[in-house]
Amino acid sequence: MATDHAPPAPSPGAAEPPLRVLLPQVLPALLVGVVASLLYLGISALAEEFQDVLWDDLPDALGIGGYSSVWMISMLTATGIAVGLVVWKVPGHAGPDPASVGLGGAPLAIGVVPGLLLASTLALAGGVSLGPENPIIASNIALIYWCGHKISPSVPAAAWVVLASAATIGALFGTPVAAALILSEALASRPGSGSLWDRLFAPLVAAGAGALTTQLLAEPTFDMGLPPLDDPGFGDLLAALVITSAAAVFGLASCYLFPYAHVAFRRLRHPMLMLPLGGLALGLLGAVGGHLTLFKGLEEVKELTASIGSWSSGELARMAVVKLVALLVAASCGFRGGRIFPAVFIGSAFGLLAQALVPEVHPAVAVSSGVLGVLLATTRQGWLSLFTGAVLAASPAMLAVLCVATLPAWLIVTGRPQLELDKAGNALR
Repeated sequence: MATDHAPPAPSPGAAEPPLRVLLPQVLPALLVGVVASLLYLGISALAEEFQDVLWDDLPDALGIGGYSSVWMISMLTATGIAVGLVVWKVPGHAGPDPASVGLGGAPLAIGVVPGLLLASTLALAGGVSLGPENPIIASNIALIYWCGHKISPSVPAAAWVVLASAATIGALFGTPVAAALILSEALASRPGSGSLWDRLFAPLVAAGAGALTTQLLAEPTFDMGLPPLDDPGFGDLLAALVITSAAAVFGLASCYLFPYAHVAFRRLRHPMLMLPLGGLALGLLGAVGGHLTLFKGLEEVKELTASIGSWSSGELARMAVVKLVALLVAASCGFRGGRIFPAVFIGSAFGLLAQALVPEVHPAVAVSSGVLGVLLATTRQGWLSLFTGAVLAASPAMLAVLCVATLPAWLIVTGRPQLELDKAGNALR
């Protein structure tokens, strides 16, 4: 005879307990994190070795300055030719048009990955103003989905995509926090069972494994050596509000110009015309802006911030504009690469320009605010932009200032064109 205290029988459609669902995800997520990090580190190491050969060993052997105008123009044009050959001849053509590809996305065919990684490595080593994030994330998604589908066909493709994306972002930034912030924006808008943290559990495991693998093997750092801001005041808040908003407007210029630049290069119709011409343009821009405006930009930011006060406002303005145009050209003509790290350089140069014009502005406020504004405009990733600006400042007190500075900048960029196009070549908003 049943009592009033007997537990109700579970209905046939009752969900499994969260613990029983989450625990089996730990091992696959750990493996995905380690694999994603190893691929990122391997491609980065290969690109750095090749970069040393192209920009140090080879010009030294020829008796030519590695960062002379002649060498920069020649090397970027040659890089355009090499990447053009990959896009033209290698199976898979190095993936879809990068102008219409953001972070993540559906898995590419596995045969596309070798060409995509080769094109990205050549661009990184050759000095193209793009980062590694988009190709590495896309490659990890394709590889992990292919392997996961072979091992466990019943697991939805979306699960492997989220794990691979989180693991790679964790590896890129050396911390799972960036992955958590980016994925929280994406997952919060999707229907699904369970709480947000249930859905973030496996991706965070993957991101943590990727971040720890990167930390153990490469010890990455975003420390720019900026003097810390310990006690921000109203003057710092006002400076952050102005610089972030101005940097957002500056970054939006590239978003408005992106469709036109993309159409101009697409009219050439062939990768052996688009990419060599784009490489030549990047070489000419490098000759104008100097060697700091080449490459993905993170190491160059460290060099830029190591000499605060030694750059004139004219030099900083030139570097910010040249890097912005270089990012626009590289993303439009078909080079494979990401836009986050170049945007960090643009924002840093813009912030230091503001500090050069108004020396009373604290350097940490100037750099973090400039990066925050440009990233908001070019990525439209609010949490990622805020996280990156705060990490560069290396000052907990800056976080509150940047949170407030984000608000007017977001009103400026929201609903505006993004630095990404749809398949028809129209700007996303």
